[in-house]
Amino acid sequence: MSDAPLSLVWFRDDLRLADHPALSAAGDRGGKILCVYVLDNTSVVRAPGGAYQWFLHGALEALKEALEEKGGDCLIVQGDPVALIPELVQCTGASAVFCHHRYQKEAREQDEAVSKKLDTLDCSFIQSHGTVLRNPESVTTKSGTPYKIFSAWWKGFQALGAPPSPLPVPKHLTFRDIAIKGKKALRPCAIDELLLPSKPDWGKKMGEYWEHGEEAATELLHDFAHAALGRYDTGRNDMAAEDSSRLSPYLRLGTLSPRQIWHYCKDKGRAPDRDTYLSELGWRDFSWYTLFYNPELPRRNLKAQFDKLSWRRSPKQLAAWQRGRTGIPVVDAGMRQLWETGWMHNRARMIVASFLAKHLLIDWREGEAWFWDTLIDADPASNAVNWQWVAGTGIEASPFFRIFNPLRQAAKFDPEGDYIRRWVPELAKLPNDALAAPWAAEPGALEKAGIKLGRDYPEPIVSLDEGRDRAMKAYRQTRGS
Repeated sequence: MSDAPLSLVWFRDDLRLADHPALSAAGDRGGKILCVYVLDNTSVVRAPGGAYQWFLHGALEALKEALEEKGGDCLIVQGDPVALIPELVQCTGASAVFCHHRYQKEAREQDEAVSKKLDTLDCSFIQSHGTVLRNPESVTTKSGTPYKIFSAWWKGFQALGAPPSPLPVPKHLTFRDIAIKGKKALRPCAIDELLLPSKPDWGKKMGEYWEHGEEAATELLHDFAHAALGRYDTGRNDMAAEDSSRLSPYLRLGTLSPRQIWHYCKDKGRAPDRDTYLSELGWRDFSWYTLFYNPELPRRNLKAQFDKLSWRRSPKQLAAWQRGRTGIPVVDAGMRQLWETGWMHNRARMIVASFLAKHLLIDWREGEAWFWDTLIDADPASNAVNWQWVAGTGIEASPFFRIFNPLRQAAKFDPEGDYIRRWVPELAKLPNDALAAPWAAEPGALEKAGIKLGRDYPEPIVSLDEGRDRAMKAYRQTRGS
């Protein structure tokens, strides 16, 4: 065994053992394996948000436990991967580094820099596709150009057949000890101090809503596939129900792979429900596809006409939106769910995003940045694609003049007011007909519920009609320009 090759498996957004092509390839190679995760503190790749870091901590702890059960461990270090991965190769004599492809431009460039350094060390850099259903370059138009419309892309995607089946956990893995002598930069770092909030410990509340790791993700998938998936086509929009999969955070960290979800769900439930869910899994791939071909997606309007739109600057209204104090109950409910749990129902995400970009006419990038910091499932692709979709500025965009009316949205998707009452408890005693728009309620209804607007709950920070008219005026001026 002393002559067997040493392989380094570099974990990133793939913190699992099952359906891990990079780990499987390293196992098939033979010899010992050293697992590593680098907390990247460079400015090359966008720094993760606070909520994501909290969830990452739990996933890393769970990964280490899973590896320990197999006789291994994961070395977690902090620094620049372009320096640390080659240094780790030099110190250990590893002759191959295995990892998964990444699709964000900055991450791809970082991987290229690592690969070039490894070439000088006679070490192979071997990448697999393990974080999406399909390699973005595998789905193109007949002319070879990238798709810009999801429905057309989805047809092209489906024409290729089912995604590859997920791989099992490798049966035969032999691990190297993670101790690296004499190298301070390669000593395990204190992830509690680096990733967990302390003053205040806001993560403690989020911990009431989420379990961590591959086992928890797999159990959640099984529960969803055998229950809520069977009513998904309609149930997914009921904001008070528990009918969404809630798997997005686990997909973000890769404690569950999209291929595992696809193949587990492909024969469950009724076809309309299953097809709707699988298309949403496809939308995630399409988001990465769009980012791959449009690397400025998180920063630039993909429709150039909107570069001249006159967004408003209102720190006070932005703060009210962030804290769920806009005076529009369904908007505030969504933002408070996000603040407490690190996650928000998808229908609520669309409502709050439309309110910020349209009714308040505040730049969608302000909302994207807030979601980046507060969502445990925020990734560069879905976060940017979905914000640009709602704002009307991107590929496959909802037209700018499609402005969600929060009152109609609440009436349709929270008809009994359960979602609003759960997250805006100061309004809980209001009758259903007054709950979505308390400013329009009969004075007696507010008095009976013990509510005084401006004291117990804010007055609306914008008139919905005036906000809509202002947005449409700005849009018309942009078209004219």
